[in-house]
Amino acid sequence: MTTPSQVDTLTGPSTRREERKVLAGTLVGTTIEWYDFFIFAQLTATLLSPLFLAPLNESNPGLAQILSFALIGISFLFRPLGAVIAGHLGDRMGRKAMLVFTLVMMGAATALIGMLPTYAQIGAWAPVLLILLRVIQGFSAGGEWGGAALMAVEHAPLNKRGLFGAYPQIGVPVGMILATGLLFFLNSSMSKEDFAAWGWRVPFLLSIVLIVVGYLIRRAVAESPVFQEMALRKKESKAPLGELIRNHKLPVLYSTLIFIGNNAAGYLLIAFFISYATRTLKMPTPQILLATTLASFGWLIFTLVGGWLSDKIGRVKTFLAGYAIVFAWMLPMFALIDTKNIWLYGVALFVLTIGLGLSYGPMSAMYAEMFPANVRYSGISIGYAFGAILGGAFAATIAETLLQSTKWAGSIGIYIMVLCVISAIGVVLAKETKGRPLGVSAHH
Repeated sequence: MTTPSQVDTLTGPSTRREERKVLAGTLVGTTIEWYDFFIFAQLTATLLSPLFLAPLNESNPGLAQILSFALIGISFLFRPLGAVIAGHLGDRMGRKAMLVFTLVMMGAATALIGMLPTYAQIGAWAPVLLILLRVIQGFSAGGEWGGAALMAVEHAPLNKRGLFGAYPQIGVPVGMILATGLLFFLNSSMSKEDFAAWGWRVPFLLSIVLIVVGYLIRRAVAESPVFQEMALRKKESKAPLGELIRNHKLPVLYSTLIFIGNNAAGYLLIAFFISYATRTLKMPTPQILLATTLASFGWLIFTLVGGWLSDKIGRVKTFLAGYAIVFAWMLPMFALIDTKNIWLYGVALFVLTIGLGLSYGPMSAMYAEMFPANVRYSGISIGYAFGAILGGAFAATIAETLLQSTKWAGSIGIYIMVLCVISAIGVVLAKETKGRPLGVSAHH
């Protein structure tokens, strides 16, 4: 029987082997999750409005683009529901079962998008079915991240929680590299007509392969030591959600605020810049996709640095450094993008990823340390889901609307700067969490 302090200090060869399996399992799952998401977000920027919103695209292309970005946002609205249900079951039944379930669900919805008939084939049913599959994607994404974050952090040695917790986070840039890289390859190797006719379906259907790999890896991962300890002590709350709402409102609020700025800025990189560069600035799509892929490597590196750094100097300082960089870079970044020079476009995106990584890497560890074990899955999942709704869900839609109404890309920069300030306030209010015990008897 392990004591709470031992949960944080287990070592040995078998533990290290298990740790590697956990890191692989959390990384693979979030990579697949985000690959699926990015394929959709990036095709929304270039192709989905003519295929699924055909009549509107012909009569009012600007509105069709805003609505197709709103399709990204729709799935976010169902994330809290996924977070509530998966969080509740994850706090009752374990982290592992929910991880496998959400992974399979996300993959099935993505593969089905690749088989959907278009507006030309079935009329108004096309966007209806597309929205339904997006809702399923959003529901599964709401539950997936919390489980992956907790598996990583609850298996971590005390002094490496930030670094371990960064592994599910780098699923975002890795998923983006896979998605954008594949779209770059398809765009470069087939005609525009072929891509619009059938090529766009390939990345959705390929997610089936990723799901099989992810399922096998995740099944091999042991249950989180903290949850095993809870099961041994029969400490699991009968209603984690009720307990969370009654006694842990402030951590939920702070975790929501902390994520808003990062998520909104991230969604500019994921969805908006590609549309803005190709449609408004008329830059060539393959070059833009390649620049986005290269910037994603920056995001990957700086997310790991952010996790590692938060173990050295603390979560709060690392977050604040990240948000300061995003804030300071916003207006210069849009000035560089507006030059229409592909090299300056690449620099603009890469520097943004420094701030994005530092304000994303420490998140898993900080969130896990903010909640006691019996409501932890519910707490971090719900905070993350609400942060995503207020941050990224409609960031691309708001950015496109600001651009069309002000005719000045800098207005989008100011919008993100305001969100960075809100998130920085959330970080400061949450206070430093580094080193807090995660065991069952640890109540903060």
